[in-house]
Amino acid sequence: MARHVVLLRGINLVKRNRIAMPDLRTALESEGFSDVRTYVQSGNVVLLSRASPERVANHVNAVIKNRFGLDITVLVRSHDELATVVRRNPLASVAVNPKRYLVTFLSAELPSGFGDDLQAVAKQEPFAIIGREIYSWHPEGIGRTPLWERLASRSLGIAATSRNWTTVTTLLAMAEGTTAR
Repeated sequence: MARHVVLLRGINLVKRNRIAMPDLRTALESEGFSDVRTYVQSGNVVLLSRASPERVANHVNAVIKNRFGLDITVLVRSHDELATVVRRNPLASVAVNPKRYLVTFLSAELPSGFGDDLQAVAKQEPFAIIGREIYSWHPEGIGRTPLWERLASRSLGIAATSRNWTTVTTLLAMAEGTTAR
């Protein structure tokens, strides 16, 4: 069995898309996933499955639709994929506050030329696009910066969800079994 990190987009934001994490864990376990653990209330799950990341994403999406009546974007990275994301850390020399350092996980690589579009709005916010991830450093906070607004919108044309560096590294530690349940 492989360990996977499941990232849900837009869960438990104010009164939208509410799912209690204990209920989500129970639903996923009843559908055959094992060692299901969650981190904070924003839709971060670590679980075991024999399925590929793509099949896990589809299955989790179906469980959420059936059990909670929500059609949520679900992105999954295997333990090895997430370890590679953390190992790359292309902005380590400038991103000094992990709460302002984001990784945007994409369902597919961005179309060519999209990096130029992001550069046009980035201003003083460094970013790096590597494969299916965009690393972005927001030194003045994430708030309403043009780069963050672009990354958070659906205008990327592909499914995406972002996590700050603290969450990314915590999820990796959970996937490695080095944190408490």
